[in-house]
This record gives sequence, C-alpha cells and structure tokens, in this order.
Amino acid sequence: MKLIVGLGNPGKEYEHTRHNVGFMFISKVVQELNGKFSLSKQWKCEKTEMLIQNEKILFIKPQTFMNLSGEAVLLTKQFYKIDIKDILVIYDDLDLDTGRIRIRSHGSSGGHRGMQNIIDLLGTNEIKRVKIGISKVDSSKTIQHVLGEFSKEENRLLEQAIFKAKDIIMDFIQIPFEQVMNRYNGS
Repeated sequence: MKLIVGLGNPGKEYEHTRHNVGFMFISKVVQELNGKFSLSKQWKCEKTEMLIQNEKILFIKPQTFMNLSGEAVLLTKQFYKIDIKDILVIYDDLDLDTGRIRIRSHGSSGGHRGMQNIIDLLGTNEIKRVKIGISKVDSSKTIQHVLGEFSKEENRLLEQAIFKAKDIIMDFIQIPFEQVMNRYNGS
C-alpha cells in the first residue's frame, strides 16, 4: 500500500490559496480516477482508497490545519502499517517559481511547517515529496502570501503543474523513485 498526502488547510476560505496546492494536486488525481474523498475523524483527514495497477493507494488531505499535518499522516501510517518508503507528500514551496515542480526523496522541511511536523512525528526526513512552487515574497508578507489566492497568470502556471499530477502519481506507483525525479524535476 502507498500513502499519498496532499497538504493544505481545511475550509472554504482556504480552498484556492497558495498553501493549498497539495490539496489541489491530489484532488485533481482523485477526480481523474473517479474517486471521492470522505471525512475520517478517526485519522483527522479526508481520505479515499483506490486500487491502481493492482496496488492499494490511500490519498489523504489532513484536516488539522497545515502546521499539524503530521498527526493525520502518523495516524494513517500506523493504522495501515505503511512503510516510510511508500509515503509521498505534496506541498507548496516558496523557494520555487510558481508552477515549478521539484521532486525529492528526502531532506529538510525548508521551513515549511506542515512538512516539518510530518518529519518530527515520523522521526525521519527520508520522506519522498513533490514540492510545487508558489514564488517567494518579502519575508514580512509570507503569511499573507501563502494564505492569498493566485493571480490569473499564477493560476495558469499552477494549472500546467497540476496537469502533470496524475502522471507523477502513476509513475510514483509504477517506477523507481529516482526515475520519477529525473522525469519531472525542472518541469
């Protein structure tokens, strides 16, 4: 079984914000595969389970707000006994231009509090991840930026990145992760 986690903040007021690109990314994949999320209070997330290429894939969107995302990931990982190598986390990255994708097999959180919470609770930084650029702003305006909505031009760039979502997930399921990184990094 593989666990695919999209990071974001729950609630309509955050739905189209930059911080929610992880939610947008996996929602697009689940929609294209005709799946539907349901709320799981037990695991503090919205989730759906699908059979893809004869493998169970669990998609979750933590409902704990960004900075506590690790709670839902840990609960889900422990219940389903998912190996760390089978977890993929998708989230926004201020250090990448809007719409750019960078895939990594491990590393620090880069200051992303949701990812840091996952690293802290799972006790490792050996977590595969897809980072989607939302561009950097003056550090005094970071919170307003990540909780703000995309401009028309940024939306166009984001749509191009999210257009690749299903392909990235399908490749994650089917091929070695190093090949996934080589295929999509720099997109």
